[in-house]
Amino acid sequence: MNPALLGLLSALNYGVGDFLAGLASRFDPPLRVVALSHPLAAAVLALMALVLGQPLPPAADLWWGASAGAVGLVAVLAFYKALAVGPMGAVSVGAGALSAAVPVAVGVLGGETLGALGWVGAALVLIGTALLSFAPGKQGEASNGVGLGLLAGLGFGFFFVMLGQASEPSGTLWTLTAARTASSLIALPLTAFTVGLRPRKPALILGSAPGDLLGNLFYLLSVQGGGLAIGALLTSMYPAFTTLLAVGVLRERLRRTQWGGVVLALAGAALLTGK
Repeated sequence: MNPALLGLLSALNYGVGDFLAGLASRFDPPLRVVALSHPLAAAVLALMALVLGQPLPPAADLWWGASAGAVGLVAVLAFYKALAVGPMGAVSVGAGALSAAVPVAVGVLGGETLGALGWVGAALVLIGTALLSFAPGKQGEASNGVGLGLLAGLGFGFFFVMLGQASEPSGTLWTLTAARTASSLIALPLTAFTVGLRPRKPALILGSAPGDLLGNLFYLLSVQGGGLAIGALLTSMYPAFTTLLAVGVLRERLRRTQWGGVVLALAGAALLTGK
C-alpha cells in the first residue's frame, strides 16, 4: 500500500482513539486511561504477532520500540490532559505541527528528500495543523494549553523518530509490543499507587485502545515503506480527525482559522499522497 495512504490511516486511527480517550479523560484521570488501555494494546499486538508467526526483530528494534513507548507515555499523558481540560477541538497550540516538525527535521538531516511539491505539501500540513490546533480561550486555559501542547507535541515528535528507527518490517508487531509493554510497566504501578485502577467509564477506555494500536501500526508501516518525513507529516494530521469528531459528535464549533487549517492540511496531504 502507498506509504502516504498508510500515514493518513494512521492519522485517522490516532484521531478516533484520541477523541475517545479525551472523553474518557473527562471522567477518569489520564494516567488511569493509559494504564488500562496500553496493556490491552500490548496483549493484542503480541497475540497478533504470534498468530501471524512474525519472527522477533533485532534487539535494537525492540529497544527502540521500548524507548519510544517510555517517551510517548509522557506525550500521551500531556495530550489526554489537554483534551480533558479544554474544548476538544482546540487541544493545544501547535501540538500537531510540532509532532511533525521534529521527525521531518531528523528525516531531512538524514538524507530524505521531498521534492518541490512535497515541500509545499509539508508546509501546508504543518501550517494547517497549527491553525487547527489553535483556538483562544480563557486566560488560564490558554496558558495551560500552551504548556501541555508543547510538551505533547515534542514528545510525540521524538516518539515518532524513535519508533521510526525500527528497520525490520517482518517484526513490526513485536516492536510495537515492546513500545506498549514499556509504557504499561511504567503506567500500571504509578496508577495503582496514586489514582487507582478502578475506571469510571471502562467502555470509553476500551474503545480508545484500537485507535492507538492501529495508529502505531500504520505509522510504522508508512515509515518503513516511505521514510520518516512523509510518514510523520501525514500522521501528524491526527488533530484534524479528533476535531472533526468533536464538531460532529459534541457539537463544538470551529473558528474560521480552524476551518482554514482543515483545508490547508487536507490540501497538503493530497500533494504528499500524490508524490
